[in-house]
Amino acid sequence: MLKLVKYLKTSILPILLIVLLLVGQAMCDLSLPDYTAKIVDIGIQKGGIEDAVPTYIRQSEMEKLFLFIGGEDRQRVEASYTLLDKDSLSDTVYDKLRRQIPAIETQPIYELGKVTEDEREILDGIFKMPMLIVSGFSGGGGASEEMLGMFAADMPDGLLESGQDMLALFAGMPEEGRLSMVDAIRDKMAVLPDSVLDSRAAAYLKEEYRAEGIDVDGIQNGYVLLSGAKMLGIALLSMAVTILVSFLAARVAAALGRELRGRVFRKVVGFSHTEFDHFSTASLITRSTNDIQQIQMLFVMLLRIVFYAPIMGVGGVFKVMSTNASMAWIIGVAVLAIIAIVLVLFVVAMPKFNLMQKLVDKLNLVTREILTGLPVIRAFSTEKYEEERFDKANRNLTRTNLFVNRVMSCMMPVMMLVMNGITLLIVWNGGHGIQNGTMQVGDMMAFIQYTMQIVMAFLMICMMSIMWPRAAVSARRIEEVIQTEAVIRDPEVPASFDEARKGVVEFRDVSFRYPGADENVLTGISFTAKPGETTAFIGSTGSGKSTLINLIPRFYDVSEGSILVSGADVRQVPLHDLRARIGYVPQKGMLFSGTIESNLKYGGDAVTNEDMMQAARIAQAEDFISRKPDTYGSEISQGGTNVSGGQKQRLSIARAIAIHPDVYIFDDSFSALDYKTDVALRRALRDQTRNSTVLIVAQRISTILHADQILVLDEGKIVGRGTHKELMASCEEYRQIAESQLSKEELAQ
Repeated sequence: MLKLVKYLKTSILPILLIVLLLVGQAMCDLSLPDYTAKIVDIGIQKGGIEDAVPTYIRQSEMEKLFLFIGGEDRQRVEASYTLLDKDSLSDTVYDKLRRQIPAIETQPIYELGKVTEDEREILDGIFKMPMLIVSGFSGGGGASEEMLGMFAADMPDGLLESGQDMLALFAGMPEEGRLSMVDAIRDKMAVLPDSVLDSRAAAYLKEEYRAEGIDVDGIQNGYVLLSGAKMLGIALLSMAVTILVSFLAARVAAALGRELRGRVFRKVVGFSHTEFDHFSTASLITRSTNDIQQIQMLFVMLLRIVFYAPIMGVGGVFKVMSTNASMAWIIGVAVLAIIAIVLVLFVVAMPKFNLMQKLVDKLNLVTREILTGLPVIRAFSTEKYEEERFDKANRNLTRTNLFVNRVMSCMMPVMMLVMNGITLLIVWNGGHGIQNGTMQVGDMMAFIQYTMQIVMAFLMICMMSIMWPRAAVSARRIEEVIQTEAVIRDPEVPASFDEARKGVVEFRDVSFRYPGADENVLTGISFTAKPGETTAFIGSTGSGKSTLINLIPRFYDVSEGSILVSGADVRQVPLHDLRARIGYVPQKGMLFSGTIESNLKYGGDAVTNEDMMQAARIAQAEDFISRKPDTYGSEISQGGTNVSGGQKQRLSIARAIAIHPDVYIFDDSFSALDYKTDVALRRALRDQTRNSTVLIVAQRISTILHADQILVLDEGKIVGRGTHKELMASCEEYRQIAESQLSKEELAQ
């Protein structure tokens, strides 16, 4: 799989942009639970009051707090606040401030000046404890008695009396004694959780603001609305990033698919028959389509998840530790549960992923064979057998798909069960923390969200690990094609043709065996075919005729000996140059979807309209072409299914004639022609090929009767050589073939 990364070179910038965007998205998503916690804890429970630092506080209340603040702390507080009263303010400022803080009409107000975040944090720590003490003594009832009990142990006997004004008592005490008692009570209150101190401070400030005439509900609503607006903005930004990342990931994956399809196609086009014998056509189609599609899907998920999930997971862990480290063990339980589930599913499903692609190949093979061989199937009435064969392949693939899908479908419910169980565990532990004052409701909600983010991040990675095996199988199959070196390729130092021997085809002691075969198909073949002459090959089925001529355009390479075309060894010249000199007509006429014109001009732009029409006349195709409504513009369906076998052969012959090659190869290309058309075509062809070498593989003696040289093949060897008359007299094999096809009168001619 990693080998495919090298095909992403052109997509480096989009991938880097995706990584940056995913980092931004992860930061946005990780900030949302924090905002949720703040809305609950600060916006709802604390009335929008973020800390214990009052923006405005009455002078009388500040004096109460100063009773429990001394030394440097008091100096810091006094330096941070400005005392405002009616006499020190201008009328404009006073009127504005009076509307905001009505209490300034009755007494001076302290206003917080500009402070840094660090300074504000220090002030928050200074104010919390005094606010707790003052609110305790000012609350009356149980709160006052509770606070009195805390101080009783540190005060002289008989000084405290029930119902006494404790603040007045403390105000009358010497500063040194008062502050020492405050230090003692601070030590006792140090065990109180921060959440208790924060909530008491918020309650104190709410009452203070209410006493000042400040709109407390407005503070709360403003905080909630502002935080909600920030959350909405972050969520919209995350959504926009998600869309953009998905778009970029799809483009990168599509570019990778295009690159792989291009490489596979270029490689397959350069394959010889040897490679095609190794890779079936159905398998190559599957590798070019389904396998590449699997890789595209994987890379979309990789770019979308593999970078995002680790950021979310690690970021979520840090957030969880900062929220409540005491419940971090719950995350460990969740991760271990998911790993166990995924491992079980992985072990069960992995073998099926390896099997699935093979079954797809098998189904494609069966389908292709059935569709190609429908006429034969119908002729032999084997529809039922082929239906069963297709049904078997289809059933095997379906069964495997169902198994994999069932396994995968079980995964999500099990994962949801795990996540719901984890949520219950967090609520159970968090509830106890809230009850004990060690945790706030908002923090518990944030913890749940962070935990779900961590679990989902890990789950996404696990899902990728399940998708990986099938894609890895596809990647191996594609890489196998790309890395396959063609047996037949251009020489490193190409030779040039000898124009003085233009068109001459020479076999020098050629032997050939198919790769992996034990015996030769051809042995010791030697002959020379010259321009202006027709060399024919005949023999029984399996004698090696088609194999012999397939060696000339290098569909295969010889095992021994050498083949020369125009004075050059075919292995020493570029394939394109070699095949440009050869007009090849296969036994089975092959036409491409398009028009008659596009098929006849298939040899390249050098083929003119005149060349095309002349080739059609020679091939005896002009007659049926002219009868079509669009003549040369008439459509040819895929595979030439809308023309007869004889018409297909004639068009194939015309296509070869149109390029004016030095060497013509006809591999039993006249078998579908009637006798009259055969004779007319060969007569017209004789004039056209006067300066070219003609090689004909034939089953019918009548086709090669007037050939200048006839080679008789038997079991891969030349057993006869000469003209028709010479072979009738000297070659028993040829005579048997001739007598089986021709009458005595025809033989006597």
